[in-house]
Amino acid sequence: MSHSTVPRSGTEAATPGRTPVASGDVAGSREKPPGGRLSLRHRFRRDRVLVLMTLPALLLVLVFNYLPILGNVVAFQEYDPYLSDNGVVSILNSPFVGLENFRRIVEDPAFWNAVENTLVLFFVQLVLFFPIPILLALLINSVVRPRVRAVAQAVLYLPHFFSWVLVIAVFQQMFGGAGMLSQLLRRNGYDGIDIMTNPDTFAFLLTAQSVWKDAGWGIIVFLAALASVSQDHYEAAAMDGAGRWRRMWHVTLPALRPVIALLLVLRVGDALTVGFEQILLQRDAVGPGAGEVLDTFVWWNGVRNQDFGYAAAAGLIKGVVSIGLVLAANKVAHLMGEQGVYKK
Repeated sequence: MSHSTVPRSGTEAATPGRTPVASGDVAGSREKPPGGRLSLRHRFRRDRVLVLMTLPALLLVLVFNYLPILGNVVAFQEYDPYLSDNGVVSILNSPFVGLENFRRIVEDPAFWNAVENTLVLFFVQLVLFFPIPILLALLINSVVRPRVRAVAQAVLYLPHFFSWVLVIAVFQQMFGGAGMLSQLLRRNGYDGIDIMTNPDTFAFLLTAQSVWKDAGWGIIVFLAALASVSQDHYEAAAMDGAGRWRRMWHVTLPALRPVIALLLVLRVGDALTVGFEQILLQRDAVGPGAGEVLDTFVWWNGVRNQDFGYAAAAGLIKGVVSIGLVLAANKVAHLMGEQGVYKK
C-alpha cells in the first residue's frame, strides 16, 4: 500500500533548508519595523512596569529640580521679593529689565575675579585631587589580606562624614597661626607661619582639605570597578610573564578607564562648582580677592546684598557654561572610544 507524499494542507509543508517559525516569532516580527527597532508605543508596553516604578522618582526630580528652573526669569527682572508674600506674584509684578543684569555682570571686575579663582581652583583640584582616589584604590586592591584592606578603606572613608566646619577646625589647629606647625617652628628658632590666611596658597589648602575629606568616598567607585575584573585576566597575564606593574598597566587600568572617563566628564561639568560651604567658611580669612568663587559671588550678591536679579543672572551664566562643558567633555570621551555620560 503506497502512501502519498503530498501533505494534507499547505501549513504542514516544510520547505527544505528552512526552519519553521513559531507563532510567537511571527507576532514579534510583525511588531518590529524593517529596521529592527521597536516603536515607542511597543517599548512602553513592554517596559510599562519599570516606567511605573520610576514615576515617583521622576515626579520628585520634576518638582524640585526642573520646576525651579522657571525661576530663572528673575535674571531678566529687577526682582523684589517683598512685593508680595507669594513668590510667584512677586515675579509677575517685578519690572522687566531685559539684559541689563547681564550687562552689569560683564562690566563687573568682581565677577571676572570670581571666574578666575574658580578656574584656578578647578585645575589645581583636577591635577592634585582627581588622581588620588584612583591611586588609593589601586593600593588598597593590591593588599592581599582582606582584614587589612577593610581597615584601610574604613579609615580613609571616615572623614567623609565630617562636616566642613569640623574639617576646617582641624586644619586650623594644625596649620593656623597658633597651630601645631607654627609652634613647632617657633620652638626650633624659626618664624611661625599661618597657612590658613595666606591667599597665595589658598587653592592648595582647599585641595588638601578636599583630599582628606572626600578621597575615601571616591575610592568606593573605583574599588567597585576593580571588583568586576575577572581574575582569569590576571592569571593569564602572569602566565605570559607579566609582573605586578605590567598587570596593573595592561589589566587594571583598562578596566578602570570607562569609570575614569565618566567621572572626568562629570568633574569637568562641575568645574564651576568647587565647594560652596568649604570656601564660604574661609572666604573672610583670605579676602574676596583669593576666596571669591562663582558660588560665593552669587550668594553674596543675592542673599547678602539682596540683588536677586543680578545674582540670578550670574547663576544662569554658570549653568549654561556648565552644560556646554559637559557636552564638550562627553564629545571628547566619545572620540576616545568611551561611552561618557550618554551614548552617541
